[in-house]
Amino acid sequence: MITLTKVEKKYFNKIALADVNLTLTKGKIIGLVGENGSGKSTTLKLIAGLAYPTKGHIEVLGQKVTRQIASSVSYLSELDTYYSFYTIEQTIAFYASQFQDFNTEKAFQMCEFLNIDKSKKWKHLSKGNRGRVKIVLSLAREVPIILMDEPLSGLDPLVRDSIVKSLLTFVDLEKQLVIITSHEILELESILDEVIAIKNGAIIGHEQVEDLREIHQKNIVEWMKDLYNS
Repeated sequence: MITLTKVEKKYFNKIALADVNLTLTKGKIIGLVGENGSGKSTTLKLIAGLAYPTKGHIEVLGQKVTRQIASSVSYLSELDTYYSFYTIEQTIAFYASQFQDFNTEKAFQMCEFLNIDKSKKWKHLSKGNRGRVKIVLSLAREVPIILMDEPLSGLDPLVRDSIVKSLLTFVDLEKQLVIITSHEILELESILDEVIAIKNGAIIGHEQVEDLREIHQKNIVEWMKDLYNS
């Protein structure tokens, strides 16, 4: 579904990604992990068509990535970019008007599952509830690829747990691929199929999570520590 070939991305003279080669297939939840500034968010933006590589080639669903790839990719940013005066119900209606693939019924089901009051305005939500609503808006789109940039950032453990459960409940892994960047590795490990470690813009490890447990006898954090200290 996604192929990056010799991809390099520079911002002015700073290299954000260097010679990245990657092939990802559907039916998986993949964790993209690494330190701040390692290139995780840049990778997602390139796949989403929000940025373009300085060198190399990116294909999504067999096509070269352009901004039009948004019709096949749901992208959750770490930033809050929503109308603060809208209620949650109005925000859902707005998304439905912008994306033909948006499933309003699914969005309402997720609101109930996550205990979200649809009558509240965005500006009156706590950070935890904003995080829940962002998950709803991302997963309610019935697209092949879902990209989530730090969806658990700054949220308390109970909120993180409910979001992880929603990923398992509302993602169709027969049809979809989910890529998540996160520092909250322990909360996500149980649902990840693959993990990719990135450091200074380069991929330094890519493993099946099951292989880490069964063959290497390590969890993801232990594996990361070995990679970063080697």
